[in-house]
Amino acid sequence: MKKSYSICFVLLLAISCASSSALLKDENPTKNFVKCLNRYSADISDLVYTQESSNFTQTLLSTINNLRFAKPETPKPLVIVRPVSESQIQTVIFCSRKHDLQMRIRSGGHSFEGLSYVSPLPFVILDIINLKTFSFDAETETAWIGSGLTNGELYYRIGQKSDTLGFPSGLWANVGVGGILSGGGYGMLMRKYGLAADHVIDARLIDANGRILDRKSMGEDWFWAIRGGGGGSFGVVLSWKVKLVPVPKIITVFKVFRTIEQNLTNTFFRYQAVAPKFPKELEIKADGQCILSDASPRADKKTMIFLFEAMYLGGADQLLSVMQEQLPELGVIREDCFEVNFLQAGVYFSGFPLFTPPEILLNLTILPRPAFKSNNDYTKEPIPVEGLEGIWDLMYKLPPQKATLQFTPYGGRMDEISESALPFPYRAGTWFKFNMFAETDTDEADRIEWIRSITTYLTPYVTSNPRSSYVNYVNLWLGTNNLQGPTSYQQASKWGKRYFRNNFDRLVRIKTMVDPGNFFRHEQSIPPLSL
Repeated sequence: MKKSYSICFVLLLAISCASSSALLKDENPTKNFVKCLNRYSADISDLVYTQESSNFTQTLLSTINNLRFAKPETPKPLVIVRPVSESQIQTVIFCSRKHDLQMRIRSGGHSFEGLSYVSPLPFVILDIINLKTFSFDAETETAWIGSGLTNGELYYRIGQKSDTLGFPSGLWANVGVGGILSGGGYGMLMRKYGLAADHVIDARLIDANGRILDRKSMGEDWFWAIRGGGGGSFGVVLSWKVKLVPVPKIITVFKVFRTIEQNLTNTFFRYQAVAPKFPKELEIKADGQCILSDASPRADKKTMIFLFEAMYLGGADQLLSVMQEQLPELGVIREDCFEVNFLQAGVYFSGFPLFTPPEILLNLTILPRPAFKSNNDYTKEPIPVEGLEGIWDLMYKLPPQKATLQFTPYGGRMDEISESALPFPYRAGTWFKFNMFAETDTDEADRIEWIRSITTYLTPYVTSNPRSSYVNYVNLWLGTNNLQGPTSYQQASKWGKRYFRNNFDRLVRIKTMVDPGNFFRHEQSIPPLSL
């Protein structure tokens, strides 16, 4: 810690002593930025990628997970830095400030709007993919986890230590832990244990001045803000100390498909009514698409199909008893159910065949990376049958399998946590989170317009005043900050209240205290109050 603070002091002294001419707009920002890096971190050169580097494009694209932002015309960073030490991150922050460059922080690269790797202004990427700490304490059932870990790496490492501990993080194996925790984070354990961020008990971050802080030194307000207030606003979180959660040795999973011709509409309406009331141990999410089927009575042979994916913390017989009592319409039978451990369930819900060796979770490139536009909403009651039929009609307007609907039930533990416990406010009374995607590999303008049309259609069925949204499914349609200069509270509230409700006000106050110069910023970062 002494070394970190001494480096911080040197960097702060350097920036405070810099002449005004050095802080003017650089004629060659890339060259001067790299020169600054090498001056203050002698061992950083092999971790720096400029646009002239032979592997720049490969490094940039490696974790761009929305290919809508991988086009040749998309703005590119001047430099990508993949540090391996805290002092190197301090240097990147210092040099970005000195040369007036925006710094985007990339963990897993899953920002739906590319905010971790795209900026309309000159920028650099601080890519924290190498921060893969995993330090497990069996006695306290806690772990320090680096922000560069992915879900898959985290689940794999927990599974190597224990078959009775888990963590309520996300589903897809290649999503970065840093981004998940920054926005709240949810997965198949949400109804039992709440959000991933609910289980963060300490953290280490670097602020805009290069200081390394933990929970005690940053204080409870700052610590509250980083657990759900969105990434890229409050500092570079290096690692998180999390409390792991108990899971049984036997977990039951199933995946079943149902189509319109199999009474999907009525079954889905019933599913909406009961899923948030299931026992906490049961989570069933549902994903829907339009497909072609010979069984469809339509002339174009289109129909709707939903995949119902379940995880139950217990044996198959117990799960079947719950299903027969509360959702017999789904028709789940014993042959649909498989008993696995928590690690194998993580493999299954990442989209791999059930008994795939868990080492697949360590492969960062195997999962598909489409180009897409999305929007998300929350509901407080079931969408009626006529509303569902209207959604199906809209789905039929796109080619088969080019749009996806995702429904995630709330309830359970989420009903027991205050909406102000963390910045994430969607707790008691929230029924479902509803997400919709359209692939934009072709006909991009038409498919983006389709997202607008289904968003408009859903207005009577979703939350209002404000119409709510999840910050980890960021959507710039809600509003943006000014590219340069201050952003007013009123302007930022247009999107901030939709993500955070009344918690937005506290986030703004904290931002004003901890980063008044707004160094950590992007199109929807929390703004400080302007004087």
